[in-house]
Amino acid sequence: MPTAQLDRPRATPDVTPPVGSRVARVLRRVGALRHTSPGRLQLILAALLTLGLLTGLVSGLAARAAQTGTADLGGRAQPLLIEAETIYSKLADADTTAAQAFLAGGLEPTTLTARYDDDLRLATAALASAARRVPAGSASADAVHELATGVARYAALVATARANNRQGLPVGAAYLSAASTLNRDTLLPQAQTLFRTAQDEVDAGYGDARSSVWVTLLVLLMATLLVTLLLAQRYLSRTTHRTFNLPLVAATVVAAVLALGAGGLLAHQRAHLHNADTDGSAPVARLAEARILALRQRGDEALTLVARSGKGAYEDDFGAADRQVHELLDQLAVELDGPAASAVGDATRLLTAYGAAHRKVRALDDDGDYDDAVDLAIGDDTSSTFGAATGAIGAAMDDRKAAFTAEIGTAGRGLGVLAVLGPLLALLVCALAVVGVRPRLEEYR
Repeated sequence: MPTAQLDRPRATPDVTPPVGSRVARVLRRVGALRHTSPGRLQLILAALLTLGLLTGLVSGLAARAAQTGTADLGGRAQPLLIEAETIYSKLADADTTAAQAFLAGGLEPTTLTARYDDDLRLATAALASAARRVPAGSASADAVHELATGVARYAALVATARANNRQGLPVGAAYLSAASTLNRDTLLPQAQTLFRTAQDEVDAGYGDARSSVWVTLLVLLMATLLVTLLLAQRYLSRTTHRTFNLPLVAATVVAAVLALGAGGLLAHQRAHLHNADTDGSAPVARLAEARILALRQRGDEALTLVARSGKGAYEDDFGAADRQVHELLDQLAVELDGPAASAVGDATRLLTAYGAAHRKVRALDDDGDYDDAVDLAIGDDTSSTFGAATGAIGAAMDDRKAAFTAEIGTAGRGLGVLAVLGPLLALLVCALAVVGVRPRLEEYR
């Protein structure tokens, strides 16, 4: 007789519900809370805690980003711009001074050789400092490396030119021309690239210091938190028939203090960043360009005489640089005030006097009085006039650098305190929200 086999129930495999269904289930539960008084209180408390924690987190991040950006702007980006201008101006002046010393013939004047050596020393020091400020692997770092290598080659060419010139050998002029070509066609364009890159970093630094994304998010969160606190108090007042919920009132006051404090500090920072830009960085960059143009003029004058080229490319460049520097200084004279404006006025007057001396140099050279032209070009009167002009531009730059430093220092004040107190005050808001809502929840148990 066959034995009947009992049917055994098949094991049902565990099936993990898809993520979408679990999310839907959670949303349904949250939605169900809206239909009961305890549920609504739980939702209110959850919203206050979430907003409070997010506000604290973002306030700390916004303050830290603003503080870091401001410190980087004042401690790295702007100094890099100054160092880039120093590199350019000292290399340009070294080229001019080497040409002037060469024009003197034989044993160069000690004042010119000392000035040339000082220019190279300062350019090398600025390069070393810039190398510590530029990011590794960046275009700025490549420019600094190439400049450091090129300056050594330039110094070697000038040394050879000077040695041959002392012996009266004509080949010295060829070495000096090669050195000047290296300086003008390679080193100065690289220095100008570094200067432009540094300008871009300053502009980007202002954007980082303002930390607009974090500040915008913080404003939205603070506004939402305050509105939610007010709505929560209104709801509790209506349902509990109590005019005030003191812990929530205190939480609202703390949140308002946080909003006003953060808003005031960040507005204060932005105002001083604006001043640092308009009164500091922007004028410094344009004054640096003016000094670069003036140094270009002086170099063109000397190289025209060395090349004995009369009205050639160097003289054409002199005229173009002369027009540009006067246009730039005229604009700055209108925009600046105080000591900087006075210094710019002095620079304009002195460069005009230097231009008159240059025209006399050209007239002498064109009439065949080469030696007299050289004597006038490198003489004390012309040299002191030009030196005073670039010195006046430098004085205006120093004044604007000081303005930048003062504004940046003021802009960074209080941000470190906000980075610490912001999250702490937000946590206090959360704690007061719990104290204010939790007893109402306990009443339903």
